[in-house]
Amino acid sequence: MLDTVKYLLGSVGPSGFGSKSTTEQVTEACPDLRSITAIITGATSGIGAETARVLAKRGVRLVLPARSLKAAEEAKARILAEFPESRIFVMALDLSSLSSVRTFVSEFESLDLPLNLLINNAGKFSHEHAVTEDGIEMTFATNYLGHFLLTKMLLKKMIETAEVTGIQGRIVNVSSTVHSWFSGDAIRYLEIITRKKSHYDATRAYALSKLANVLHTKELALRLKKMEANVTVNCVHPGIVRTRLTRDREGLVTDLVFFLASKLLKTIPQAAATTCYVATHPRLVDVSGRYFIDCNEAKSSKLGSNAHEAARLWSASEDMTAERFKTNF
Repeated sequence: MLDTVKYLLGSVGPSGFGSKSTTEQVTEACPDLRSITAIITGATSGIGAETARVLAKRGVRLVLPARSLKAAEEAKARILAEFPESRIFVMALDLSSLSSVRTFVSEFESLDLPLNLLINNAGKFSHEHAVTEDGIEMTFATNYLGHFLLTKMLLKKMIETAEVTGIQGRIVNVSSTVHSWFSGDAIRYLEIITRKKSHYDATRAYALSKLANVLHTKELALRLKKMEANVTVNCVHPGIVRTRLTRDREGLVTDLVFFLASKLLKTIPQAAATTCYVATHPRLVDVSGRYFIDCNEAKSSKLGSNAHEAARLWSASEDMTAERFKTNF
């Protein structure tokens, strides 16, 4: 109850920010980020678009990958209309396709750009059962597995950039408190919902994908530490906000739910604030493997904190993203 009251009041935490803080406010401590190059997935609308807008304002060079190049070009145009000096690259990427991820990374590397910041923000809530071309359940593939492969393939570039520039690289995984709704054997459940449409539960599938984001953060932080890489990775819950994530279910019911929850909703600048805080704030140098809510460190679920499950998911993810992989689900 106390946490809810603090949330509604916008009370600040140890970071000096809270649920009502905005992207503009949390990035004031770092007004000039012209030496930074960032890749932001899901930047064509909602939280991702606001993240891109504010980082452009602070001088970050942006790479905006998107499934729809038209939508990405429109997002670029909106930013340039506000900040004409912005440096923005638009590239094709469909996170539900592992071959698309590989193609994107190859094309990005051909640009010979540095990479300081990777924000894995794109999300999908598939209300109907669907399987990707790689044989993986769609929500899990888009929200997590595509980002897993993207991060893994870009990691060498991030480490090299950090070594050359002396600027610590940062990876931000956007998750959700919904990750705590999942319990049980994650890998086994993924196998079942991939194979059997009759067992599909859209909300549980979404919770699984967000749990995977948290576990990915935990295991990757451990591996980066062992490598002594000057790169950190953290995970964030943006908060409750109405974005295009609900686009498959627009209508009276969706409108009613959001009306009833309106007191808990954040504006998009408030929802994107935690991502921007974790991505840029000087206070978070050397902070890695943590989970943030309302711009303050928080606890993930018991399962999300399980090191054994994190390592197990990593191993399964490597198998699923291997080029020789053919699903047996």
